[in-house]
Amino acid sequence: MNILNKLRGLGSLTVPTVLFVVLLLVAAIQAPRLYSVSGIANAILVSAPLILATLSLTPIVMAGRGAVDLSVGPLIGFLNVTLIAWLSGNGITNPILFCLWAMIAGAAYQGIQALIVIYVRISPIIVALSGYLILTGVNLMVMSRPGGVAPDWMYSWAGGGEPQIFSPILWLVIAALCLWGLVTRTGFHRQLRLVGADERMAYTAGVRVDLIRFLAYALGGVFAGFAALSYTALISSGDPTQGSTYTLQAVTALVLGGASLAGGRGGATGAVLGALNMFLISYLLGSFNFGSLSGFITSLAYGAILAISLLINVFATQPNSKA
Repeated sequence: MNILNKLRGLGSLTVPTVLFVVLLLVAAIQAPRLYSVSGIANAILVSAPLILATLSLTPIVMAGRGAVDLSVGPLIGFLNVTLIAWLSGNGITNPILFCLWAMIAGAAYQGIQALIVIYVRISPIIVALSGYLILTGVNLMVMSRPGGVAPDWMYSWAGGGEPQIFSPILWLVIAALCLWGLVTRTGFHRQLRLVGADERMAYTAGVRVDLIRFLAYALGGVFAGFAALSYTALISSGDPTQGSTYTLQAVTALVLGGASLAGGRGGATGAVLGALNMFLISYLLGSFNFGSLSGFITSLAYGAILAISLLINVFATQPNSKA
């Protein structure tokens, strides 16, 4: 009981912060190359899509009803293949058009999901799972196999083969975090937290619950667009399948960052910490030689982390008891 009471006294960011510090210390011993200029630059490049994918889940989860967008991975893949096949493949390489398409298409898709959840009243998890399956098939229809080439300006985002710390990818992440910071200063953010924590109370307080939920989904779609841009810059091409791998990682990072899947709690700090922890865990696992079992070990680690994080969050968010 003493251990449970201590867990209940922890803040939602305490566990991910402590884990982040521990992983950095272990990395300094096991994989010191991470602390070189190239190591930090590569870490930013590789972790950026996951950070942004986790951030895209945050407002949707905060809206409540157990809404976890399982389609976030295929959505990133869809935006990636359409950017390469539909835009770049037809000679449309303007950076502004690329960014607008990613953000508008992402917001439109999530808006459609929100309308189904709000007005058709299908469980959000069912809608998300259906979206996952639909987008997985659509991605293969748009591009049957990996291919295509990203525009030259996007290739330079990754340092042109020589990643740099202060690259456009870093500024893209910072721009997304600044956008979230602006959102937190609005009444929408306060209402979003209230809707996720207690929808009935929000409704009786005069909050337009349906509008807040729709805007939360749309905002998540914009962040998914940011994630797709960083992912496209990372691979410098189109890939209809690999984007789906971000679903499990983003959900795990979200929970690891202290967000509540029941709604009402979450934020950019937790999303970043959770995603960075996931990256460090994967990086450290890669520094060990597991041979042909490396892929299985990584999947096992992600599953174990998700289960443990859920348990910790359950106990940490319950009120402290003197019993």
